[in-house]
Amino acid sequence: MAKPTTTYVCAQCGGQTSKWQGQCPHCLAWNTLAESIRETKPSRFQALAATGQVVRLSAVQAVDTPRLATGLAEFDRVLGGGLVGGGVVLIGGDPGIGKSTLLLQALAELSTRVKTLYVSGEESASQIAMRARRLGLNADIPLLTEIRLESIFATLKAEQPQIAVIDSIQTVYTEQLQSAPGSVAQVRECAQELTRHAKQAGITIFLVGHVTKEGTLAGPRVLEHIVDTVLYFEGDTGSSFRLIRAFKNRYGAVNELGVFAMTDKGLKGVNNPSALFLSREHTQDGREAPGSCVVVALEGTRPLLVEIQALLDASHSPSPRRLTVGLDGNRLAMLLAVLHRHGGIPCYDQDVFVNAVGGVKISEPAVDLAVALAMVSSLRNKPIPHKLAVFGEIGLAGEIRPVQRGQERLKEAAKLGFTQALCPKANLPKGKIAGMEVRGVGSLAEALEFFRGL
Repeated sequence: MAKPTTTYVCAQCGGQTSKWQGQCPHCLAWNTLAESIRETKPSRFQALAATGQVVRLSAVQAVDTPRLATGLAEFDRVLGGGLVGGGVVLIGGDPGIGKSTLLLQALAELSTRVKTLYVSGEESASQIAMRARRLGLNADIPLLTEIRLESIFATLKAEQPQIAVIDSIQTVYTEQLQSAPGSVAQVRECAQELTRHAKQAGITIFLVGHVTKEGTLAGPRVLEHIVDTVLYFEGDTGSSFRLIRAFKNRYGAVNELGVFAMTDKGLKGVNNPSALFLSREHTQDGREAPGSCVVVALEGTRPLLVEIQALLDASHSPSPRRLTVGLDGNRLAMLLAVLHRHGGIPCYDQDVFVNAVGGVKISEPAVDLAVALAMVSSLRNKPIPHKLAVFGEIGLAGEIRPVQRGQERLKEAAKLGFTQALCPKANLPKGKIAGMEVRGVGSLAEALEFFRGL
């Protein structure tokens, strides 16, 4: 709390003074000054809402939050359907991945319907104009090149935009602190002040965040707790595809995935992302290549078909290599142990390499069965049928455990032309799925027996 200020009022003439003295400075009367009510200056740590009374949850009326579509379908999917007034969105990613490009495109779409503002602390107005011209954006977006927080607040109050972009939060500083821009204290304080302004004014603010070499957002961890939504850009800068994932969303599902393709006109949404990750090739003699299996993964609310590739090769060192790309390395070690114990397939003398095609990262355990079959396929040099989709979690006892939303996974695979599916018995559909033969397995031994019969 800020220190309260005391006012002294003269009982004879009514004059006021902020400093106690025996004689009134206005009428020169002695011993007539009396202390008035203390007034407290507003604190920079004031709450976002006024103090209220305790109410019953059952008496609170739930109101659906209106959404504002950005005009980019994949972006709206990740945001949970669109933008929410008063929401703060933090978006991070590697340098050059496309964060500023995506937000500039979104503002260009929104500027025809609502008032917007783009605040840049890293680029000049001419650089932003050159990018907009290169992307073919003709929208008239208000620009501000400023890093001083007090000046940004003055512009926000004067322009009163509904959508504002701060690019980036690490460049903004406030004069209330003496530390340099980008320090932990400056990033935390500026983010808190911008969030407070967004809640009070009811505007949506995008904060662009830098990332560390480990790929996490730079700055204090509290930064992710302050904002309403945290988005990460993923993808190889050498590839034209970009993935944007929601790791926190107070207004939608987490782990939702949006897929974009980087073109000379900016980022374009991909309507059928499963096609990007299904690039199964044939060998030179025309046969299907071994070590490849398609898994039906679940990213947020979207079933996604991803090709899993495995390569097992005889190791020439006492410590065989275990390498994964897009998958959990610890889970791979567990699957190798289960294959040995419950499948009778030793891999202790093999170098093992497993890759999720397309640069996508899969963390759910439903990929276990596909990884195991891909490794066995590579080890036995026996290909898996091209139109077979697989999903299921493998337990340490060798059992195949069910996964969530199995019906939707099977329907997505059938929609993309797959004619066979291997899944846990508990995920077998109640009825038939048109054009697809579904086989349920309850253990790893049953899955291997199915593989031998292919």
